Amino acid sequence: MDLLLSLPIASYFFSASLTSWSTSMNLLFFYMTWSTLVLSHSPLKIELIGVTAVRIVFWLVPSLFFLLFDTLLPSLAETIKFNGASALPPRDAQALSKLLGLALVNLALESALQTGLSLSLTYFLDTPIFRTSTTLPLPFQIIKHIALLFTAREVLTYYIHRYILHGAQSKTATTKQIASWHSCNAHARRAAPFSLLLMADNPLPFLLHRFIPLYLPALALHHDNLHLLTFMLFVVLATLEETLSMSGYTVVPGIIMGGIARRSALHYCRPTGGNFGCWGVLDWIHGTSLGKDVMADLHDEAEKHQVKERGNRTADGAGNMLQNGINGLRRSARKSRPRNMDY
Repeated sequence: MDLLLSLPIASYFFSASLTSWSTSMNLLFFYMTWSTLVLSHSPLKIELIGVTAVRIVFWLVPSLFFLLFDTLLPSLAETIKFNGASALPPRDAQALSKLLGLALVNLALESALQTGLSLSLTYFLDTPIFRTSTTLPLPFQIIKHIALLFTAREVLTYYIHRYILHGAQSKTATTKQIASWHSCNAHARRAAPFSLLLMADNPLPFLLHRFIPLYLPALALHHDNLHLLTFMLFVVLATLEETLSMSGYTVVPGIIMGGIARRSALHYCRPTGGNFGCWGVLDWIHGTSLGKDVMADLHDEAEKHQVKERGNRTADGAGNMLQNGINGLRRSARKSRPRNMDY
């Protein structure tokens, strides 16, 4: 428990600071906490408890909050859900308990599998999978590795999701069985999802869909000295994205994130149609997009920023005109002021 509470990534994300002074203090506190954590615990322990804590904080807690909102205030929730009342979660306590139990089992299974893989690879490689040192990764390294991790995750998610989890027409019996399990659990109802369904799938499809694309790219970057903090940040961002995209809400902030949520909702409403990727890039390339694709979202984002820029230019022009008018009045007043006469 002391390790869970002392995770520096929690203090970093939940710090209530916006000023430069407080930001510097929080960065110093973050570095001191991280250094203490590295020196007092093994890298494997930090990795496993850290990832589990991230899943709990950024998926389980928001999912339960969304579930309470949807079930206690259904008349309000349906106004911000895709397709209205049909997207609301079931109000049957037994059904919800089964979904929550399945999700928690998958969370434990994910942690156990990661533990086994990390232990085995650490033993065979004679070194931790992720670089765990008191030295923090450089910003350029973080950006490069995060970009590579998300790109690989998009590729793996799309092809696994399309050709295995939705491979009911496959000639392989194993693929057909996995697709059947995924269809009976994740797509038990044809409606927009809710966040609890993120992990409420048959264990094997869940691991293929959510765990492999998250963990396998990180293992591939072992040769490039992927830092554990970078991997943790990747897990935080990916978990937040998945939780919001599976919420079924139409009011997800941001055009890009809102587009991801909309495509996820359409995928669950029409499970054989498309929208297999996370961000929709490969769906756009392969022509499997449902509704507005990712390029339309980017176009909307560009239009929004152009409107802002035009508004800023208009405001600046109006401000300059007002300032010029004030300056002109001041000059006129000075010219009309009578000069002092010497007697």
